[in-house]
Amino acid sequence: MAITIKDVAKKANVSIATVSRIINNKPGYSKETEIKVLEVIKELGYSPNSIARGLISKRTHTIGVLVPKLSSMLTNEIIRGIENITHQYGSSVIVCHTESNGQKTMQYLQLLHEKQVDGIIFASTSLTEEYYQFIENKGIPIVLLSTKSDQFPVPYVKVDDEVAAYTATEYLIKKGHRTIGMLSGNRDDRIAGKPRVDGFIKALKNYQLSVNEDHIVSFHGFSFHDGVNCFQQLIHQIPDVTAVFAASDEMALGMISAAYEMGIKVPEQISVIGYDNLSIAEMSIPPLTSVAQPLCEMGEAAAEMVFEVIENNQKVNSQICAHHIVERKSVRSL
Repeated sequence: MAITIKDVAKKANVSIATVSRIINNKPGYSKETEIKVLEVIKELGYSPNSIARGLISKRTHTIGVLVPKLSSMLTNEIIRGIENITHQYGSSVIVCHTESNGQKTMQYLQLLHEKQVDGIIFASTSLTEEYYQFIENKGIPIVLLSTKSDQFPVPYVKVDDEVAAYTATEYLIKKGHRTIGMLSGNRDDRIAGKPRVDGFIKALKNYQLSVNEDHIVSFHGFSFHDGVNCFQQLIHQIPDVTAVFAASDEMALGMISAAYEMGIKVPEQISVIGYDNLSIAEMSIPPLTSVAQPLCEMGEAAAEMVFEVIENNQKVNSQICAHHIVERKSVRSL
């Protein structure tokens, strides 16, 4: 016969309500009573759910993941990597979509605290002082994924966006292109906006090519429609452009779509390289050359780091992951 909460209450000589409050971490009992009830729970093997299991180990076996409103393909790869590791540790993942403007971030941080998650993976957005102080005050282990903080001592896993953007631009230069444009997304975004623009500019300067603001077009974000709008503006500003570096694959695909509508052939008349190497990159026409981030592996690394902090209660080192270019059919040599 299964052990019930009534059995625990009887054995511990307390009320069922007291057992329930202890299981659900509610106030209204002494430390002595809590210890006694937890001992009975362990003795009887009472385990109604993961909460009771967590009471004994002082863990809930859940990891919170906060991601902004990104491409579902990019997010899926990151989450897949995180889940690969969390399941190996017998834990589960709570995914919170904070939206790109971060309005929901504090709400979700409070929710994750109430859920008593063992750790948090904070992905692809800036860690503000408000977020950091909340997490620090609650003592929740945290790792940043595809972002970093120069202000706070929080470990991170990411690709060097500036170096990766430099690599993409250099690739186009080595293919013989000299009039190169960039679709940058939101340049105020210090995670994926400014560093990629900086890498683009640095590559042009290092190869003694002119750097003109007309060659860089930014918009609200990094979506397909942003790519459409940015390319329409770029081709108006520099009609003789022969190649484009797009700050995301979605933007690159938006550009390819806009070019098709304008009767411009890719790559015969204009070349494009994207960023992320999403699975859809190889499905486009033509298949998209892209800078690959090891998204799944990055998710795995971030999860491993979180569990190392949780289980060993020690600091971990940040990781810069390697990027590489996946060549397909969207860039031609001049």
